[in-house]
Amino acid sequence: MKKLKKILILLLIVSLVALPIDTKAKTISEFEQEVATYTKQLQEKKDKIAKNDAEVAEIKKKIANIEAQIAQAQEEIEQLQREIDESNREIEKKTEESKKIMEYYQISNGENAYLEYAFGANDITDMIYRMSIVEQLTEYNDKIMKELKALIEKKERQQEELEQKKRELKKLEEELEEEKERINAESNAIRETMPALEEQIKSAQSNVKYYKNLGCGNTEDIQACQYRIEQAKKASSGSSGGSVPSTNGFYRPIEYGYITQWYGGYGGHMGVDISSSNKTIAIYPIANGQIFFRGYDTYGALVVKIRHNVGGGYIYSTYAHMSSFGPISVGQNVTPETRIGNMGSTGWSTGPHLHLEITSCDWNRGGGCTWAQYQRSTINPTRYVSFPSSWNNR
Repeated sequence: MKKLKKILILLLIVSLVALPIDTKAKTISEFEQEVATYTKQLQEKKDKIAKNDAEVAEIKKKIANIEAQIAQAQEEIEQLQREIDESNREIEKKTEESKKIMEYYQISNGENAYLEYAFGANDITDMIYRMSIVEQLTEYNDKIMKELKALIEKKERQQEELEQKKRELKKLEEELEEEKERINAESNAIRETMPALEEQIKSAQSNVKYYKNLGCGNTEDIQACQYRIEQAKKASSGSSGGSVPSTNGFYRPIEYGYITQWYGGYGGHMGVDISSSNKTIAIYPIANGQIFFRGYDTYGALVVKIRHNVGGGYIYSTYAHMSSFGPISVGQNVTPETRIGNMGSTGWSTGPHLHLEITSCDWNRGGGCTWAQYQRSTINPTRYVSFPSSWNNR
């Protein structure tokens, strides 16, 4: 029974070491195709921003025109109000004139003032004259009042129409402002993606140059090419030199801690998140390897990447959000006992933790794949490292 357990343990260790690494060929031609694709996407984004800028410029012109119309309508409203006020004053003036004329001709203050005035004539001729005067005065008053009333009503209608026009123009202006803000927001969102896209183009171009200088063929699997060339250099020099050491097993990256988020695969969480009661706990490599990258990612996180030699091929482990780096440099060989940094919360992070990724390639120079391939190359870290929900040893 004990012998059977030993055999099973041995088989398990062998299976972990010999886990299949992404065998899909990654070639120089693929990198060149990726450069062309990203360059096209970048140009499309630039064209879209240029189109948006032109639309915003046109909207600004429309808004300026509307503001001019609103200002003109306001001036017309104010002019109409002045004319209405003048008409009101004219009514008051005409009313006073009528009163004065009536007072001049009236012979009493009774309700029959017109009649008393008319029948107070000395003879028939005088009476006809006075009747004519009374009729004219009455018609004059009625005519003036009707004209002035109609004028005021007309101006009030015009004023209401102008007020309505001003409200409609203001609404249109607000709608144009909203459209302008939407287009500007879209352009800003596009601009935010452009640095990452430009970085991917730069990285892919750098990889093309690197592997061509290394001597890899356009259609050769560059991971295999790189491994073959490094092993040839190692054999010819008779020493390990700068080659990547083979792994001797896998370890947890911190002494004690717990998982806060598990691996979600492509399109999800690309690694595991680890935390600890000690928020600045030391971080170590999960296996023997060589420092491949040490620096900041696009979002400001401190990142270390390590290349591991597993069963005659490479995998890469990524350690992100660290608060500081350990005494390491790119190209340095490390062991599971080498401190590479300390836990932190740099970059896009909601709290101190370590984000650990394992991939079959990396998109940085010499990593063997493009950004799109890198995203699809993630491996569940639990395939190599044993992660209980919490632990107190490596």
